[in-house]
Formats: sequence, structure tokens, C-alpha cells
Amino acid sequence: MTPTLQMLVLVVWANGVPVLFRLLLGPRFGWSLDGGRLFRDGRPWLGASKTWRGLGAALLTTPVLALLLGLPWLLGLAAALGAMTGDLLASFLKRRQGRQPSESVLLLDQIPEALIPTIMLMAVLDLSASRVAFVVIAFTLIDLLLTPFAARLRRLIKRLRGSR
Repeated sequence: MTPTLQMLVLVVWANGVPVLFRLLLGPRFGWSLDGGRLFRDGRPWLGASKTWRGLGAALLTTPVLALLLGLPWLLGLAAALGAMTGDLLASFLKRRQGRQPSESVLLLDQIPEALIPTIMLMAVLDLSASRVAFVVIAFTLIDLLLTPFAARLRRLIKRLRGSR
């Protein structure tokens, strides 16, 4: 697998595994990162959808995936840190705009999450600017395809849990 595809896999995984853990664990361990605290504008710093569970899932599993891809675990940790930084930055900006947690904003929900980790690892993986652009565009397309599927799956699981 080429370094470009390895990077794409790491970015997709780091951004998707928090959603997977939310689907698997439901509300368990879903403590919000901002603790419900409000920014000076009266809105949450990040919102209830940014949890310790999701951050932990990305930071603990992405290094394992890196090893499986033949990369150093530390590279996987860096990819996860970059992806989560981008995700948290996007959430912070969306809260400033008055957007609700989990509300999608085209490109703001994709670009920082892919661009930050890819730029962080650009030199290590010897990625050109065009390869970085490829990772960001490919991640954006993958995210736009998978997000509606994940939302439907989340609603289905919620209904199934409610029927018990």
C-alpha cells in the first residue's frame, strides 16, 4: 500500500472510530470533553457530541491500525491527534456559528479533519502537495458517502434499544 493510501486509511479510521464506538457503546462513557462549560458567547465550547469516549477510541486504536499497515505506532498516534484536533476545531467553529452538535457543515466537517493530520505527516511519509490534496478530497468524498449511512444506522440502533 502506498504512503498516500496509508495516510487516507489512517485519517478515515481516526475520524470514523469515534462514531463506531458511539454506535457500539451507546451513551456509555459519553462524557463531553467540554464538561458542559460555555464559551464567553454563551454557547458550548464543543458540544455534547465531542466525548472522551470518541477521543480515546481514536487515540488508542489508530496507532494499532498504523502497526497493521506496517507503520510505526507513533505515526498512527500523530494521525489521530491531528484528526481529532481538526474535528475539535471544526466543532468549536460550528458552535460559534450557533450550529447544533452533530449538525453537518459541508467542508468544515471534512477539511480540517483530513488536512491537519496529513500536513503533520507530509514530510514523514514523503507526500507531495498533490498527494495531500488527494487525501483531503478522497476523505471528503468518503465522509460525505458514509455520514448519511451512519446517521441511519444510529437511528435504527436507537429504535432497537428503545424497544427493549
